[in-house]
Amino acid sequence: MWQQKSFENEEHKGILYLVPTPIGNLEDMSYRAIRILKEADLIAAEDTRNTKKLCNYFEIETPIVSYHEHNKETSGEKLIHKVKQGLKVALVSDAGMPAISDPGYELVMEAISEKVTVVPLPGANAALTALIASGISCQPFYFYGFLNRSKKDKRAELDSLKKQSATLIFYESPHRLKETLSIMLEVLGNRNIAICRELTKRYEEFIRGPLEEVIEWAHQDEIRGEFCIIVEGSDLRQEEEEPSWWQHLSLEEHVNHYISVKSMPSKEAIKQTAKDRSLNKREVYQVYHVDGN
Repeated sequence: MWQQKSFENEEHKGILYLVPTPIGNLEDMSYRAIRILKEADLIAAEDTRNTKKLCNYFEIETPIVSYHEHNKETSGEKLIHKVKQGLKVALVSDAGMPAISDPGYELVMEAISEKVTVVPLPGANAALTALIASGISCQPFYFYGFLNRSKKDKRAELDSLKKQSATLIFYESPHRLKETLSIMLEVLGNRNIAICRELTKRYEEFIRGPLEEVIEWAHQDEIRGEFCIIVEGSDLRQEEEEPSWWQHLSLEEHVNHYISVKSMPSKEAIKQTAKDRSLNKREVYQVYHVDGN
């Protein structure tokens, strides 16, 4: 156990500050964040070019070093060493909160293991900004971040979340949005969602409605900007009342549905059918490949 007293002997010890930066609108930068970046001995940035622009705008002259996904191990060790020497280091990401779908978590863990004081600043965050304007229940919520890029893994991740009663929050890139929404409809059903893009910027936009209608919009409009997706949580009572979609199908028809409609390999189709029906895969295999021939 370690009881950190953040501001005890503040002037004479090294500190790792976690400093949020605007997600679009530079006016969202807090006075305190600007002060900390000016007073820090060093700024560790995900992209030094982006952070340099921010610093130039606010007349911040603190030296900037790189800390990103590909150098976090070696750079992290150097940063912790500097903080232990008594330096003040401010960690920033390109936009929003460090360590939320951005580099930073490992650095914080290393700092804590070395008894280095870690001080977080409040500030801009896309997930919460989108949630409070979504029109979907804000409490409880479950922040997931980015889903896997693989269709198979993405489907599996959503399947593990489909009984979650809390509101779900995801991030998604513009070129994967259509695919992700389609898989959400397939796995989660036609729930109410809100998708938000260009948050805090001039072209900020919210699209709210049932998944089916939002998918129609996605196929008609030009997809630009990073997205935050807010998805209504599961209504467990309703799910219990509704019969399973496959109840009228034979086991063989169930497998064939996944093969023909979902384009799954037979092995995956058998696995999913077994999961749907709470059966052993061998039982499904036996009926489909042996008894069915």
